[in-house]
Amino acid sequence: MGQVVKLRDMRQDEYDVYSDQQLREYVESQTGLVSTEAARRKAARDREQFLPHGLATERHRLLVAENSSGEAVGVLWLGLDDPRSKSAEMAWIFDIRVDPAHRRLGYGAAILSAAEELAREAGALRLGLNVFGHNKPAIALYEQSGYEMTTQQMAKPLR
Repeated sequence: MGQVVKLRDMRQDEYDVYSDQQLREYVESQTGLVSTEAARRKAARDREQFLPHGLATERHRLLVAENSSGEAVGVLWLGLDDPRSKSAEMAWIFDIRVDPAHRRLGYGAAILSAAEELAREAGALRLGLNVFGHNKPAIALYEQSGYEMTTQQMAKPLR
């Protein structure tokens, strides 16, 4: 479905809810890989490293995606520099979410397209992201949108 979204800056109250939800989901995603406490510590370190000033962090955009009716359908955290090299040639999607009630309707692709346009406008030549290997729907969306695997990590539980 060819959905269109409008991205707007996230408000502080929305950021507070998003931040709590993102932490909770990250910790849940690490269940069985590391301890809950280790996952919380890593999430806190990552937040301090990549988003130390919350909504006011330079070169980071935290955005709410709205559909044509003005209803919030998802969020996007876009960094306008590569988090590893700090190069502006590559922007980075730190997080992209579609609200559960709006999934499988084309909003993910619309948010990706809007992110690409913002990155292009900021001078980026490429747009990167990470995705957990078990997230098959997201992987399919990214591949359908022209993203290609550039690295792959693998692990085997030993307990």
